[in-house]
Amino acid sequence: MILVTGATGFVGQALCAELSRRRIAYRPISRAPKPGFLAMGGIDAGTDWAGTLAGVETVVHLAARVHVMNDTSADPLAAFRAVNVDATVNLARQAAKAGVKRFIFLSSIKVNGEATAPGKPFTASDRPHPEDPYGQSKREAEEALLAIGGETKMDVVIIRPPLVYGPGVKANFASLMKWAKRPFPWPFGLIANRRSLVFVGNLVDFILLCMRHTDAGNRVFLVSDGADLSIGELIGKLSSAMGRRALLFPVPPSLLEGLAALLGRRAAAQRLLGSLQVDIGETTAITGWSPPFSVEEGLRLTITASKRDR
Repeated sequence: MILVTGATGFVGQALCAELSRRRIAYRPISRAPKPGFLAMGGIDAGTDWAGTLAGVETVVHLAARVHVMNDTSADPLAAFRAVNVDATVNLARQAAKAGVKRFIFLSSIKVNGEATAPGKPFTASDRPHPEDPYGQSKREAEEALLAIGGETKMDVVIIRPPLVYGPGVKANFASLMKWAKRPFPWPFGLIANRRSLVFVGNLVDFILLCMRHTDAGNRVFLVSDGADLSIGELIGKLSSAMGRRALLFPVPPSLLEGLAALLGRRAAAQRLLGSLQVDIGETTAITGWSPPFSVEEGLRLTITASKRDR
């Protein structure tokens, strides 16, 4: 039996759909009541998981307080720690006590940092350098989980994905798709940044592999589609998936960065123009995994789903 927390979230829904397709028994956890789900409300350091963990061999912990662009909390780090650290540690300790064999934790590439230098992608062995409260909370959760894994017989698997996209994606990626539909020229012809992404189908496939792979225990893994794109290439592939041709014209990166700074959009410009690459070589070497979906397939499936949902 697989226990899936955060089962109603973006990744959780995709994971549960694949578990159903493969006829793997699972117990989905949601915050609010929903048919077929076990509602736990808002989880915290005092949540009692005893009955929920009965018969469970693997926990896939997806529930989290997610990264937000404009956090209004009086103490953002404390708010992130309450869910991403304290609630996670509470669940893991109860899981180990209940005899759960493996605990899979979905972390974030933000544990490594916010950007990479040209030709120097993040690796799982890099020294962590989180730069915001969300990334810091995920790092603290990782450290606590690995300690629990060392103290008990429960294996811990930590997965750090970069930006995840796929059918039903929201936030920045959904906005990018919306803009890519518009037939006007983009000023990204000279941008040579590289960004790693991961299609939700690839991420789910790797999670499923980690449930059973004998060498996955007590390790940290990075995942991606295995193809790093510039912002121009990404827009081009999105446009192609929509049956369009992207129009890119050359504007010096320094000019775009200066304009963004004047408009107070420096952080947004970094996400568009900066690089964030991950190296999945170690992941592949240890597990033998390779992404089953290419980035072109992932984008096509994402666009197709967005058309269907309109």
